[in-house]
Amino acid sequence: MSFEVFLTTLNRELLILRRGTGMGFALAVLGCYVVTSLLFFKYPHLIHKERKAKFKCRHISHRGGAGENYENTIVAFQRAVDLGTDMLELDCHLTKDGKVVVSHDSNLLRSTGVNKDISQLNYEDLPLLRTELPLDFDPGKMKQYCDNTFQGSGQDEERKIALLEDVFKAFPNIPVNIDVKTGDDRLINEVSRLITEYKREELTVWGNFNEAITMKCYQKNPKVNLFFSMQGVMHLVLLLYSGLLPFFPLKETHLEIFLPSIYLRKRSSPSAAYLPFQTLMVRLINFMVMRKSLFEHLSKRGIQTYLWVLNYEDEFKAAFEIGATGVMTDYPTKLKKFLAENPQYK
Repeated sequence: MSFEVFLTTLNRELLILRRGTGMGFALAVLGCYVVTSLLFFKYPHLIHKERKAKFKCRHISHRGGAGENYENTIVAFQRAVDLGTDMLELDCHLTKDGKVVVSHDSNLLRSTGVNKDISQLNYEDLPLLRTELPLDFDPGKMKQYCDNTFQGSGQDEERKIALLEDVFKAFPNIPVNIDVKTGDDRLINEVSRLITEYKREELTVWGNFNEAITMKCYQKNPKVNLFFSMQGVMHLVLLLYSGLLPFFPLKETHLEIFLPSIYLRKRSSPSAAYLPFQTLMVRLINFMVMRKSLFEHLSKRGIQTYLWVLNYEDEFKAAFEIGATGVMTDYPTKLKKFLAENPQYK
C-alpha cells in the first residue's frame, strides 16, 4: 500500500469515527432533553411555583344559564347562584355613554329585534331582550321564556340588559369570567376600573380569543386572571409537542377551550352540518388538545381548564374524564344534577 493510499484510508476512517462520535453525542443530548422534559412535565413544581387561585370552579353558568333564563341578565345570574354555581360567565360591551353592559352580541338584532349596535345607544335607551332566543350551543333549539316573576319584579326586569357594575355589586364573592368582546381601549379601561374598584382581581378571569385584545387586558391589569387566546392555545400546543412546555413560564391562568366532539353531535341540526374537511379538523384538534396529561400538567402549575359549552350528560362526563377543572353550560340545573349523581368528579 502506498503512503498516499494509506493517508486516504486513514482520513476516511477518522471521518467515519468523527461522524459516529458526533451522532452519538447528538443522541445523548437528545436523550437527556427528552428525559428532562418528561421529568419536569410530570413534576412542574420542580421549576415553577404553583399559582394559588382563590377559587376553583366545577360548575360554570354560561351567560348565566342561557338555556334556563334570559341570557346575561341579573335574574339569570341570581338563579344560577341560588342553584349553587361556582362561576358566572358573561360578555361585555360599551354603550355610547360609556357604560359597560353585559351582552354577547355587539349588535342588538338577535337579542332584542332592534338593528342597532350597543355602541350607538345610551344605556337608558337599550331595548329589552326578546321573549324567545336561539341557543347558540344547542343547535336548532329556541328558548321560550315564561311570563314568570322573580322577587316581585315583572318580566320587564328579567329582560333588562345588565350593567357589569350591577353584577359586581350583586355577587361580590362569586367568581366571574368576562369575555371582553372588543379591543376598544375605553372598554378595557372601564372593565379594569370596575374590577379594581370592587376588589375583584382575584375573583375575575378576563380576555378574548383574539390575542391583541387579550394582551391589552393583560397589560392594563396583570393582576387579573387571564385566559388563553386562540393564538395562546396554538402556542401551548406547539410547546407541548416540542417538549418545551415544562420550561416556559405562562402568564395565563385559565385554559378555556371548546370540547371538539360537541361539533360532531348527532343532535346537531342539518343547518349546522360541517363539511368533511371541517370534521377532520375537529377530530385532529380533539386528538391533539384533549389530553389528560396536558390538563394535569397545567393543574399542577395552578392553571385551571374549563371546557365549553356543554349541555348534555355525555359531554359533562367526557370533560371531567379527561381532567377538565370545570364545565360551562347553558343548563345549570342539568350540570348540578350530574355532579350530585357523580360525586367522583367533585
